[in-house]
Amino acid sequence: MPVVAVGMRAIIQEKYGEPDVLTLAERPDPKVAPGEVLIRVKAAGVNPVDWKIGAGYLDAMMESQFPIIPGWDVSGVVEAVGLDVYDYQVGDEVIGYARKDWVANGTYAELVAANVRLIARKPAALDWNEAAGLPLAGLTAYQMLDRARVGKGDTVVVHAAAGGVGSFATQLAVARGARVIGTASERNHDFLRELGAEPVTYGEGLVERVRELAPNGVDAAVDCVGGESVDASRELLPDLSRLVSVADPRAEELGGATMWVRPDAADLTELSRLADAGELRVFVDRVLPLEQAAEAWRLSREGRTRGKIVLSVS
Repeated sequence: MPVVAVGMRAIIQEKYGEPDVLTLAERPDPKVAPGEVLIRVKAAGVNPVDWKIGAGYLDAMMESQFPIIPGWDVSGVVEAVGLDVYDYQVGDEVIGYARKDWVANGTYAELVAANVRLIARKPAALDWNEAAGLPLAGLTAYQMLDRARVGKGDTVVVHAAAGGVGSFATQLAVARGARVIGTASERNHDFLRELGAEPVTYGEGLVERVRELAPNGVDAAVDCVGGESVDASRELLPDLSRLVSVADPRAEELGGATMWVRPDAADLTELSRLADAGELRVFVDRVLPLEQAAEAWRLSREGRTRGKIVLSVS
């Protein structure tokens, strides 16, 4: 990548486009507003939403201020605190889903400022790369299960259970005492068994395969892929209000919910607790240096990784 030259190193993009619009540059250190902390970034998680925003796909719903520093997931160390911050101190190890009200100053940088509402203490059981892969996908899975009212004794089908969000949803549902039937390609069936799920192959005949395991249908469905998964859930669920999707707006039309994850420090703290209790693992597929952010986006767009892609920053 070309290097532009002035403060912290960061990945920036001056316009919407393909991954090659990303440039390693120097930017001024972030300002730290009241209620914020300045985080020295150790690692930044890469999520599909990053390149979707970067390509302009979400321009109709999200305000972008160029030059953009992409990224919402972060693990790092508190370097400074703003006014009226009493719950964190310099040196604290934290994680965050550092999504702001507009797209501008993200986590693909050596420093990021984040409101305390967006962060939690880093799980001691996770290394920096694992910790950076937890916030967005983990929160999405946690909040989907809440919306689907998944609890002890339920049978839940998780569509795309081996993916980033799906693997978290599977583990979290198991931790709640639910029985999980997870859809995935056959190459990921052993992986799902490790997570505590009963695997089924997606594709034609999915409904019949699920009914072989759960003849009376399922109590809830968590959908991470859309399309035929929503169609199958429609047949399997007696109560469609317990269908939650992050991929297909038809879920809402059917009486369920289409969800967009919300930053929530309490939820993030609970995810940290579960990780430290050994009930939640983060699977990192690839760690790349910050300057290879464009390659990280290409890998994410291919959709063939199992687990998280992470940028190592410092």
